Amino acid sequence: MSGLKEKYKEEVVPRLLELGGYQNIMEVPKLEKVVVGIGLGEAIQNARAMEGAERDLPAITGQKPIITRAKKSIAAFRLRAGMAIGMKVTLRKDRMYDFMERLISVVLPRIREFRGVPRNAFDGRGNYTLGLREQTPFPEIDYDKIDKIRGLQISIVTTAKTDEEGRQLLELLGIPFARD
Repeated sequence: MSGLKEKYKEEVVPRLLELGGYQNIMEVPKLEKVVVGIGLGEAIQNARAMEGAERDLPAITGQKPIITRAKKSIAAFRLRAGMAIGMKVTLRKDRMYDFMERLISVVLPRIREFRGVPRNAFDGRGNYTLGLREQTPFPEIDYDKIDKIRGLQISIVTTAKTDEEGRQLLELLGIPFARD
């Protein structure tokens, strides 16, 4: 069992029960899944862009990515429906907790001039999306082998019903939010 999963069960759940006024332990918000995605708009012109992302995403997450495709055709972007425009990985259970633990303890502290993650990136239902400008803070990425710096999005899906519940859960798990 990962350290973050144990921390959730032993520290976070009792604290949330106390703060949130939940009647039952099953009402306490928890992490449901983490989706890590890379948008590859340049894949329209450069077919090799997919190869770099296909190498980076499994190294970061430990899981094979699926290709995301365009839903609509947009002539201004030379985009046709069905074209590959990104990749994503959905992490659940132990892999999710391992990834979150690495994100909190290793990756975020390695970001230059890091002052915390934005507080306002919640979706209204307790889910949080974090955008990183580059994949280099991940220790699994060899800086010499990357062909291009790419950003990635990390969506943390929780069972929280409100943004405030989601924020409490993520703060107790150790996500460093920026001070307003």
